[in-house]
Amino acid sequence: MQRLSVDNIIKKIEKEELFEAVSEDYSFTLKIDKYTHYVCGAVHDGAQFRRELWDNCLHTQYDRWFEEDPCTKEFVNSHPIVMAGCDSRFEYDLNRDPENAVFETAWGKQLWKNPLPKEQYNKSLEKHTNFYRVVKALISKLEEKFGVVVVYDIHSYNWRRWDREVPVINLGTSNIDNERFGKLVENWRVSLSELQLPYTNETTSKINDTFFGNGYFLKFITQNFQNTLVLATEFKKIYCDELNQIVFPEVVSAIEEQLREKIPAHAEAFYIAHRK
Repeated sequence: MQRLSVDNIIKKIEKEELFEAVSEDYSFTLKIDKYTHYVCGAVHDGAQFRRELWDNCLHTQYDRWFEEDPCTKEFVNSHPIVMAGCDSRFEYDLNRDPENAVFETAWGKQLWKNPLPKEQYNKSLEKHTNFYRVVKALISKLEEKFGVVVVYDIHSYNWRRWDREVPVINLGTSNIDNERFGKLVENWRVSLSELQLPYTNETTSKINDTFFGNGYFLKFITQNFQNTLVLATEFKKIYCDELNQIVFPEVVSAIEEQLREKIPAHAEAFYIAHRK
């Protein structure tokens, strides 16, 4: 893996070079093994939290882990194009718009003992800006090359918050073109419902049951690109013990192994249905 500036990452994309890189400030990674019509994203996978913020933060490392999406990059890391955040969403949230990306409060609790100095705020926001510069360059290149693109926007969610039964997988579709892409959304839902996972007899998958696809990653791509479908795909955190901060590697592995087949199969069906 190379360490590259954002400008150099964009130049490599424009030249259609194959590479694996971490951004110069270590805020995100991008792997391109092959230029293809689908992308996997894990914007909340990261847990880094830079040292200068520690003493001012009221949330513990466990509080942050509980709200992050650990292992979501691992779910999709075998695919040819994977983009993932390295930093904790408590520093800045890649799935929120720039005006709301740097939190003052997080999940009902004040985040900082004292307001962030402007310099620290701007440093976090610059990382958010740079990530989306690369997203724009990447999707531009793929739409130019393939005509249509599908993005698998992988997340996880805390099921213990809910006082009712919630699905193992939720697809959020409220901000996509359901009239145009609805059939392929349903195909994705059905495919995910067929996952076979340890410790559960049935993998339920529903649309807009717990989350509705309101994230900025989806909105940014959807609003800037007419021919790219983003599938906001949320896994219930059955792959870890949320209360004791333990990851179950056998469940993570089962998800990764099956997505290794399911994602390319769905992406190919999408491409056949929607290519120009």
